[in-house]
Amino acid sequence: MALLEVRDLKTSFHTRDGIVRAVDGISFEVEAGQTIGIVGESGSGKSVACYSLLGLIPMPPGRIEGGTAHFGGVDLLQLSEPELRRIRGSRIGFIFQDPMTSLNPYLRISTQLVEPLLLQGGISKEGALARAIDELAAVGIPDPASRIHSYPHEFSGGMRQRVMIAMALITRPEILIADEPTTALDVTIQRQVLDLIKTRQEELGTAVIFITHDLAVVSEVCDYVNVMYAGRFVERAPVATLFEKSRHAYTRALQRSIPAMQKKGATLYTIPGLPPNLARGIAGCAFAPRCESGEGRPVHAATRPSLVELEPDHWVQNCPGCLAG
Repeated sequence: MALLEVRDLKTSFHTRDGIVRAVDGISFEVEAGQTIGIVGESGSGKSVACYSLLGLIPMPPGRIEGGTAHFGGVDLLQLSEPELRRIRGSRIGFIFQDPMTSLNPYLRISTQLVEPLLLQGGISKEGALARAIDELAAVGIPDPASRIHSYPHEFSGGMRQRVMIAMALITRPEILIADEPTTALDVTIQRQVLDLIKTRQEELGTAVIFITHDLAVVSEVCDYVNVMYAGRFVERAPVATLFEKSRHAYTRALQRSIPAMQKKGATLYTIPGLPPNLARGIAGCAFAPRCESGEGRPVHAATRPSLVELEPDHWVQNCPGCLAG
C-alpha cells in the first residue's frame, strides 16, 4: 500500500472574476522512500495541490471541492485543523519556496528549529537544542553551536535554505514536500541543495514530493514524474520513460525549453503563448492554443481529455492533437 494515495483532488478559488479551478481532479501515489516530481509552469496548480493536502490554502477563497488523500490510515482532507497540525511538521515536512519569508525574521534560528520538536513532545528544551545543533551540522552549516543563535538575516540565501531543510527534517518525517527549493539560488548553490536533500533522504528513508518547473532538475532527483498543466496531469511516467518516450506536446515543449538541450549559440526555445485563464473555464484541450505538434493543423479534443495508459505505468492525456508528431 502506498504511503500517500491521492485520488481525484479538486481545489478551487471562488473569486469575483469567477471560480478558478486550480486543481481539477488529479491522482497520484507516493511510496516509502520514493521521490516523485510534480512539474509545470507557474500557475499550473503544483503548489496548490500540495498545500491542499495539509490545509495550507486560505479558506475562503479556497475550497477543496472533492477527492481523498489517504495517509497513515486517515484522509487528510477530512481532518480538522488541530488534527492536521499534529501531522504538519512532524509526519509531513515542508520546504517552502522562499526561506527569507518562511523564516520568522524576529526569532533566532534556535527558537524556530526547536519548536517542531517541543510541539511533538517527549523531549526537553536542552535535548531539542542539542538535536537542532546536530541537524544544522548535518545540513552543512559551519560552527552550528554558535550559528544556531543567529537571526535569519545573518545567513546567506543558500544557508537559509539549508536551515529550512533542517527544520523540515528535524522531526524525521515520513514525507518531505519540497516546493521549488532551489528558486533564486545560483547554479552552484542549487546543486548543493539538491545533493543535500538527496543525502538526507537516503539517511532518513523519507519520501519526497518535489515541486518544480525545471525538467532538468526532475531528471536528476525524481523516480516518477507528474507533468501538470492547467490544473490537471497531462502525462505521468517513471522518469526514464518520460525522457525517452514522452508523448504529450506539453511535456516535449518543456524538454525543448531546457537550456542544455539547445545548440550552442542558438536562440533558446520558449513555449508560445500563455497558460489559460482558469477562471473562464476550459471547453476542450487546455494546451490546444499553444500546441505545435503534428503537421498542418492538429485535431484537438473537443472536451477536456482524460488520462489513458499507453503502456504499463505511462499515462498520457488523450488529445489527438497533443499526441501528434
